[in-house]
Amino acid sequence: MTGRLDGRVAIITGGGSGLGEASSKRFAEEGANVLVADMNEDGAKRVASEIEIAGGTASAVHVDVTSRASNEAMASAALERYGTIDTIYCNAGIVGVGNAMDLEEDDWDLVNDVMLKGVWLSMRAVLPTMVDKGKGSIINQASIGGVIGVAGIFPYAAAKAGVIGMTRQAAVDFADKGVRINCICPGTVPTPLVIGTYEQRAGIGMSGGRTVEEALEVTRSKYPLGDMGEPLDIANMALFLASDESKWITGQSFIVDGGYTAV
Repeated sequence: MTGRLDGRVAIITGGGSGLGEASSKRFAEEGANVLVADMNEDGAKRVASEIEIAGGTASAVHVDVTSRASNEAMASAALERYGTIDTIYCNAGIVGVGNAMDLEEDDWDLVNDVMLKGVWLSMRAVLPTMVDKGKGSIINQASIGGVIGVAGIFPYAAAKAGVIGMTRQAAVDFADKGVRINCICPGTVPTPLVIGTYEQRAGIGMSGGRTVEEALEVTRSKYPLGDMGEPLDIANMALFLASDESKWITGQSFIVDGGYTAV
């Protein structure tokens, strides 16, 4: 490894599984001190332990991203343990299926609380530190679902489109403070969250009568590069945005999707 994040401090929300786990480990490989933050504290502790066993530096913290107090406690934990905050990857998410006619209001509220409000509150918690030091990189997790229409994920798509707009606006607001803010729009990566989405869509009749495995195969066939993504594909983009290699990039949405949206 090349030490692209040597000595830096990174918080990764939703770091206990999926894309967050891959990113936590990738950042640590490149020298970052990683605070693995997750609603599932056991998952966060497992990932942090695996990083430490591999020779990296990491610790775990529980976070409920829908809570301002919980996000602020997460930021405080990073400062207490590592002294600063250089990067946050706002990756925490949940399944969000349904359409505009059938979706229940409570489901809309929950999805948007986690994946839109939660991203804002996580950014809000670290911005004072980054503004004070005049430098920082915030990476938000969006989705190609916030860019193009994907059947059956109405609340998820709305939240992710909101993340894209929020990222652009916040980047403008804090560029003169030295804080860069970008987002990643992944295509289909079969993480537990994505598989859960396919399971819920099948459960409410939104998969065309296909099993989850069949639906995933149909999705795979639509990718010009011939396959769905892997967590490391997204982790590497996050690493780039956290590093100085992207020092003149802010307010951008990076689509990482094997060519899906190019078709």
